[in-house]
Amino acid sequence: MTATSRIGVTGLAVMGANLARNIARHGVPVAVHNRTAERTRKFMREYGGEGEFTAAETVEEFVEALERPRRIIIMVKAGGPVDAVIDELAPLLEEGDILIDGGNSHFNDTRRRVERCERDGLRFIGTGVSGGEEGALLGPSIMPGGDREAYAEVEEIFTSIAANVDGTPCCTYVGPDGAGHYVKMVHNGIEYADIQLIAEAYDLLRHVAGLDVPAIARTFEEWNSGDLESFLVEITAKVLAKTDERTGGPLVDVIVDEAEQKGTGRWTAQDALELGVPLTGITEAVYARTLSSLREERGRASGVLRGPVPSEEKDRKELVDDIRQALYASKVVAYAQGFAQMHAASRTHGWDLDLGAMATIWRGGCIIRARFLDRIRDAYAERPDLENLLTVPYFTEATAKAQDAWRRVVMTATEQGVPIPAFSSSLSYYDGYRRERGPAALIQGLRDFFGAHTYHRTDAEGAFHTRWAQDGTEVRTDT
Repeated sequence: MTATSRIGVTGLAVMGANLARNIARHGVPVAVHNRTAERTRKFMREYGGEGEFTAAETVEEFVEALERPRRIIIMVKAGGPVDAVIDELAPLLEEGDILIDGGNSHFNDTRRRVERCERDGLRFIGTGVSGGEEGALLGPSIMPGGDREAYAEVEEIFTSIAANVDGTPCCTYVGPDGAGHYVKMVHNGIEYADIQLIAEAYDLLRHVAGLDVPAIARTFEEWNSGDLESFLVEITAKVLAKTDERTGGPLVDVIVDEAEQKGTGRWTAQDALELGVPLTGITEAVYARTLSSLREERGRASGVLRGPVPSEEKDRKELVDDIRQALYASKVVAYAQGFAQMHAASRTHGWDLDLGAMATIWRGGCIIRARFLDRIRDAYAERPDLENLLTVPYFTEATAKAQDAWRRVVMTATEQGVPIPAFSSSLSYYDGYRRERGPAALIQGLRDFFGAHTYHRTDAEGAFHTRWAQDGTEVRTDT
């Protein structure tokens, strides 16, 4: 087989197939391969006329079809399948060839694969791809990390197929080893929080404000023309407006209320714990999905556990606007927490992440694209080492302006017995972050009492311990 393809894609499920089609539509010859040869043949029957494809039914044919240095995008399920593909390809490749993992791999797996490929003389690029199947075909947000020189070999292809906003491709080199997949992981974590906040807003609009589903759909459509403009708010209006063909009612009413997850939100929360970053909104979103999965338990509990007696009806118009403001403020917190986590990870792993660039490439193609990402980009352009977005004047003013409505929504939801874990935890984070002194002094005093863990004083240097069970005197312990 003649080596005529500039790049190859192995793994032709929906994402891999659409990414290959996107590349070919931009005039790049692509070799395509799938573990099951019939899927490769099916791909060629359906899409072979869209560009210059070379179909390979074996791994050997696939490798032979590629120009040197070979560039191979792996689009298979994260975890063991990625390692299996690398094991199969590595003996057939030559020094300098490039492997690109475009799936949702854990960043630590990517770091390990970078090292493994280096030992074999290969180069590895762990690449986050966001936008779903439509984005993969029409223009995703692409987050490549790993070997920088290897990225230079595929940069032209990647930037050509990525989404484009104001003439800027939604693709940039993120950083070494697992940085690309790390940033994609945090993107997905923010997505979890964003979706949970939207779901809570819907719940409040329906069960507290008393709007029917078509009215809520129209409300989200209106909100999408203001500060809340985003892909997720846009599609929320469309999902809620969808009529079920079988029942004639809203489709949302016949969808089982059990939210599934693929793990990236959980990974984000777990890593935040390791870094010591308070990631309350995203973590609560993960827990909310987990609670939704206890469907049978919830059904039994609904007949046993009592809720509050509904209070007097609120002014509907005012409540709807309060929910809008609370949603916006809580979304700001979700993004602030996600960017703070990336800031901490960058320092921990020595990645030197350009967080303004991350905001730039998330403006198009990806699931969390939103109007205020321009504000985030501008904030990091002015202060590259910014620790928390809440301290940026625009977001400081926005949350301050929304806080009265935010508090009324949390209070009303609590009175009515409607769960709002993401709204309430976001507000608590805001209140905790803005306090110069909190109750942790008592926590540290208790730790010292039962475990002699020591404490620091506000008026003296060093570590101290009180002899609680002895004479009650204080001693300095670091001398």
